[in-house]
This record gives sequence, C-alpha cells and structure tokens, in this order.
Amino acid sequence: MVNFTSYTSPMDRDYGKPTVDETSTNDIGVGVGDIGQGVPMGIAAQNIQGIAAKMRSGAGNLEIQFPGATRGQRQAQTPGMYGEEQRQALRELAEINEVNLTTHAGFGIMGLAGMDPRSGNFSKEQRKTAVDEIRRAIDFAADTAQGGSVVVHTGEFQRPISEEPWAYDPQTGKRIFKSYEEEPEEAVVPVVDDRTGQVMTNVRKNQEVPRPVWLRNEDGEYIDYEGNVVDIDNRVPEYNPDTGRFKVELKGWKDFEKEARERNEIIARQKGISVADLKTRHPNEYLEPEEAYLQATLAANEGHARGWALQYGENFERHRKDIKKLQKALDFYKKIEAATPEDEKWRLMKDYGSEITQITGGIVPPEYKLPSKLIEDRLKSMKKSMEYEHESSVSQEQLAEQSKETQKHIKSVKKYALDQSFDAYADAGLHAFETTRSKKLERPVFITMENIYPESFGAHPDELKELVLKSREKMAEKLVKQRGYNQAKANELSKTHIKATLDTGHLNTWRKYWQNDPKKSVQQNDEAFKKWVLKKTEELAKAGVVGNVHLADNYGYQDEHLTPGDGSTPVKEMVEILRKHGYKGALTVEPGAAATTDLSDFHGLMKTWKLFGSPVYGAHGPVSRTDQPRQSWGDVHYSYFGQNKPPYFVFGPYSPSQDWSLWSDVPME
Repeated sequence: MVNFTSYTSPMDRDYGKPTVDETSTNDIGVGVGDIGQGVPMGIAAQNIQGIAAKMRSGAGNLEIQFPGATRGQRQAQTPGMYGEEQRQALRELAEINEVNLTTHAGFGIMGLAGMDPRSGNFSKEQRKTAVDEIRRAIDFAADTAQGGSVVVHTGEFQRPISEEPWAYDPQTGKRIFKSYEEEPEEAVVPVVDDRTGQVMTNVRKNQEVPRPVWLRNEDGEYIDYEGNVVDIDNRVPEYNPDTGRFKVELKGWKDFEKEARERNEIIARQKGISVADLKTRHPNEYLEPEEAYLQATLAANEGHARGWALQYGENFERHRKDIKKLQKALDFYKKIEAATPEDEKWRLMKDYGSEITQITGGIVPPEYKLPSKLIEDRLKSMKKSMEYEHESSVSQEQLAEQSKETQKHIKSVKKYALDQSFDAYADAGLHAFETTRSKKLERPVFITMENIYPESFGAHPDELKELVLKSREKMAEKLVKQRGYNQAKANELSKTHIKATLDTGHLNTWRKYWQNDPKKSVQQNDEAFKKWVLKKTEELAKAGVVGNVHLADNYGYQDEHLTPGDGSTPVKEMVEILRKHGYKGALTVEPGAAATTDLSDFHGLMKTWKLFGSPVYGAHGPVSRTDQPRQSWGDVHYSYFGQNKPPYFVFGPYSPSQDWSLWSDVPME
C-alpha cells in the first residue's frame, strides 16, 4: 500500500526530515490513513480484483457497499454473490494491505418498519425481507472485515416535515423547517390499522368533517337528556326542538387537537401522571389528533349502524307479534272452512285486494280467496320481512361492533412504524452480537443506521438519535427477558452493537427546507443553517451514537455526492467536532459525482485528502534552500505525482558536463 507521507529522494541529499505534523491534517488530527472510500459493488468495482485496485490507490479504509437487495445483479450486487473463497480472499487482501473494511447493506432497504414504498402500507413480509438483508450483510462483514460497521438506511415512513417538534426553533418558537409553503395547513397524516399494517386513511389537516354538538351543562360537563353528568364515552348530541333535529357542526384539525388533549388529560388523570409523562411512558395510549379524527369518523359509522339495527329490530319484534296473532287466526279459519260445505264456501271468500286491481282502477277484476289462504299468504310475506329485518339488524350490529373494535386498533403511522422499527433494529443488533460471539471476532460487528433523505423518518438528527437509543432499549430488554443478562450488561451490549452512520451530505440536504429569515442576507441565512448543522452534529457526538461517518457534499438541494469541499457542506468542521468528542471510527468518502464529472472516483478521494490538509508525497523541500516552494495538491492532482512540472534536477546525458565548473564551485543542477 502506498503511504502518502513526507518523502526524501535518494538524490536530494539536502532534503530535511519530515515533521510529525506533516503526516496529519495539522489541525484536526485526521491522517490520510483515516480517510477511506466507498466501493459500490457492480458500479465502482465488479469483483475482488476491483476491490484490490481500490486498496492499491492508498485508501486506509474501504466500505464495501451493496446496491442490490434480495436477488443480486451484475450492476447491483448483494453479499450473497460472494462465496467462501471470495470472502477469504477479500479478508486476506485487507490484512496484507492493512486496510480496514466496513460494510453497507443493500441500498434498496429503506428502514425496517416494513413499509412498501409503492403503496405506503406496512407488512410483516416486507419487514422480514429487510431484516434478512441486514443479517446477511452482518455475516459478510464478519467473514471479510472481521467486524466493524454495517450501514443500514433509515427511512421508516414519510411524514410532514412542518408537523414535527424539531421543525420549530426551541428558543424563538419560530418554524425553521417545512416542505412547502402550504404544508402546515395542508399536511397529510396517515393512520394505520395495527392489526394489518394497512393505511386506513390519510387525514388532511385542511379537511373538515361534520360532528355532533355534544350536550353540556353550564359548567361544561357532558350530561344526558335527564341532566345527569356522564363521561366522554357516554355523551349525547344536543337536540333542537324547533327543527326536530340533532345539532351537527363542521369540525377541523384544531377541534381534533382539542379532542385528543381532552382524552389524554382523562387518561393521565386516571393513571395519576401528567400528560407529558403519558406521552413518553405510555405512547400507545397517548391519543394523537389524527387518531381522534378517525375515531370520530368510525364512531359516527358505529352510531349509524346501531341506529339501523334498532330500527330493523323494532320492526322484527312487531312482525313477530303479528305472526303469532295470524297463526291463531289461521287455525280458527281452517276449522270454520273444514266445517263449511263446499257449495257454501263461496260465502267465506274475501276480496284479495290485489295491487293490480287498485292500479287499474278496477278494470282488472279482483281475486277472491278463502280466509286461510289470505292468512297464509300474509304469513309468508311477513316471515320474509322478518328474515330481512333479522339479517339486516344483525349485519348492522356486526358493522357497529366492527367499527367499535377498529377504534381500538387505530394508530398514527409514527406509533406503528416506530414500534416495528425498534423491534427490527433490536433483532439486527442481536444478530450482530451473536455473530461476534460465535465467530470470536476481536472487533465487534455492529449495525449503524444512516440518516437518509429529509422526507423520511430517520433523516433528522433528532430522529436518528431516537432510533438508535430506543432500539438499544429494545435490544437490552430482549437480552434481559429472553437470555437472562443483567440490565447493566444488556445496556453495554446494545450500545456496542447498535450505532448510527452520520452522512454529511444527507444532513446538508435539509438546506432546501430551511426557512430563510427575510431580514437577513443570503450569506447570513447560509451561516445560520451551517450553525444548525454543526450544532446537531455535536448533539449526536455527545449522545455517543455515532459509529460510522460518510463524507459527501452537495449544495443543499439533492444528494449529488460531490467531493467533500466542492459544495456547501461544512464537512471539515463536522469531522472536527466528532473528533473533539472522541470519534475514532471510519471516515468514508462517497465520491459519486467524481466518478462521472471528474477523471475518476479516486480523484474525489485525493480532493478529500487535500481538504483535510494532508501533505503531498515528496512535499518537503530542501532545508538549505528556502527559495524552493513546497509541492501542493495543485502540482500533482491531475498528474502522476508531480510529473506535470519540470524536474528540480537532472542526471545522465541531460546533466551538465563535469569537465569544467564555475569559479564559485556551485554545482550546476
């Protein structure tokens, strides 16, 4: 492996020795060997030989990345495409070249909540597929890198940016993030059935729905029609005697926020805790406005169904009594008819009163039947009506019960998805732990959740931290309950095997949603955003969750993977903060754009070395010659180590003749 350190040529007898500072960045403490490169398999390298070529370029770290998921392809490879011999070869190459390896699981895995990106629904099958991809990436890391980071994309679900607590400045209360101008008024919030993972509805904040006006007394308490105080679940709508109707009014998002707040206060009071504690300690019992909205809709459906069930039930009871009377009448008339001679039965005949006779005004003559026949026809008709009423009433009761039961399983997408994610990341962490233990790895293998695009959960630093910390709690809980570890050891293991990957470029893409202050200049707003980025970087560093770092750049719009230093991301300052707080993990350049718009992806790596102040191979000038300028990256960047400039000396047939010399004896070189 080539080491880019200060260099003394055998022909440069006067060259001085390099100082210690010239083998580092001089200001951050990051040497060339600390900065590595991402290698997406099938794109930047096709096989083990391609990885070996990247090692020879001088990178101290390589992240083996897999663009594919499930079944691999030529340009989207997966860990499963590398067998035992190839894994052994890669492991030995890394050892020989003294290169540290990390791993990136399939790019197509976006979070572990099980969300289908096409439909937005959640499924256990999708979640299982995602977890399996992480498992085989962990196995690959153990076989090749013998431990280290396994990067996993977050992106658990999509949520409106403007509705999150972190969208506001904690000091001023001013909104600092939103997707578009109208988002605070038009945001869409999905609600999920936690039994199936299906999205039941997408609640729009600007949508109003009709709701009853509940009957209250002068103190604002709910009362029934007799004036008795009742709880919120037994409240009744207010009746208007002038119109003969119950009062209904349109209600919007603010009303459902109030409804949710009222119910949360009741639940918190029953538990003897504050509403804030209810939200943190019992999140599944804390009611969100979107849940209150759907509950109101389902409650209306339930009431409608029960109303029809009562109506059908009332008719059923009336018909049941009528049938009993008709049955007695039938027995009575059958006895009379049996005792009446045949030639006298015409006297018993009754006008059938057929509908066609009435419609035609008597043109079609009426039919005459015996009383028993008329009663039998009527009984037959009433039994059919009873069957209809019976079936209708029962089905309406079923619909009512179904609506009531569904109300118990309403969950905001955030609650549902995060429950699934925490559990899945905990399982992945457990697999990393078991793999480390079973293969007796000196360096533990651990998963690192990467902050992905702003539109999805996990991209914001606060969300990333929550994912890591809550998943650690879940893993520790499983270690204690399922495997008998004590709490302290379980906490230690979960902290070791579940961490985060901080992607500098992804964090910078929040710039497009940053709300500029119109009173400030462009430069001042850019500086304010940069200050926010560095603050959040420090919060992650202090929380002890960062286990891997991706170095990439952009202009704050899209994740174009510019070389660090070519965009607006404060990459160097972010790394400095991480180092200050003890970060010693991998720093991986993801030179996506450099591979297309520059000469090669390696030029992206060299530019990163330059950004961090790394010295150039042979950068030291002779001690006795102060006029000799130091070599810079500009001298060598697009050449072969300085050969785009004339040499400082010559020898052989090009050197000056030694047959004569200057009177001062100064050598001509």
